[in-house]
Amino acid sequence: MKHDPRITPARPDIAADHLQGLVVAQHYVTGRAMRLVANTAPVQRHPAADAPTDTQLLFGETFTVYEDKNGWSWGQALLDNYVGYVPSAALAPPGAPPTHSVAVPRTFVYRDANIKSPPLLWLSMNSQVAVEAQDGNFSRLNNQGWVYSAHLAKQGDTAKDFVTVAECFLGTPYLWAGKDSLGLDCSGLVQTAMQRAGLVCPRDSDMQAELGVPVAIDFNATQRGDLVFWKGHVAIIQNATNILHANAFYMQVTSEPIAVARVRIEKAAGPVIAIRRLASRGA
Repeated sequence: MKHDPRITPARPDIAADHLQGLVVAQHYVTGRAMRLVANTAPVQRHPAADAPTDTQLLFGETFTVYEDKNGWSWGQALLDNYVGYVPSAALAPPGAPPTHSVAVPRTFVYRDANIKSPPLLWLSMNSQVAVEAQDGNFSRLNNQGWVYSAHLAKQGDTAKDFVTVAECFLGTPYLWAGKDSLGLDCSGLVQTAMQRAGLVCPRDSDMQAELGVPVAIDFNATQRGDLVFWKGHVAIIQNATNILHANAFYMQVTSEPIAVARVRIEKAAGPVIAIRRLASRGA
């Protein structure tokens, strides 16, 4: 059986113990659940600062570690099963379970419950936090500082329309492998918006092309929220005339006419290969 290395925690020398009998490795180990304590961290293909970045972790995300070596932790993200190397200093034992997530593109964590207080760090949408106290309009995070309460959503409280969430990121710079509020790639935008809407979404565009059900490649019949796929690229149908996508042409998240985008994208990536319609688009 062939396993996708992006989502299979296995190397020739080491593999997750639950893969014993499925993959061949010298050693099988039990993972340790850790949590990201930096605002973001790269998930890299090799244990080196200049290695390619495949995705990112956000604050509070769970990462199962199978090996710690030379300042790098090799493991798998709980959210989307992505495998790679994360700087060990960015991880810590789980601590208090998350009670809320960040519901806006970006918010600050302040030292005190006051907007004039110095910010300690910033957090992007879908960061997972544990609230332990309230003071007026602010929520105190476990072992952290204070966040404006209206920027948080209780676990399980999701957005109604993932397209509306994606529209919040218009103008955000394009960043390969990015999924935080400072930079997103095409599939990172889709995953981020769908996660905020309570929808399960894999990380890469070829994986996302398995979501929902296929519909005819007919832009006269598309609906808001349909996903359009070219080889290596994904966009969201915003309305009858426009798509919404993070792209390297404008180097940002843009809304642009379908007719214009199709001509340009097809010159580089070929024709549309699929349009998928989600069965559910949020709570």
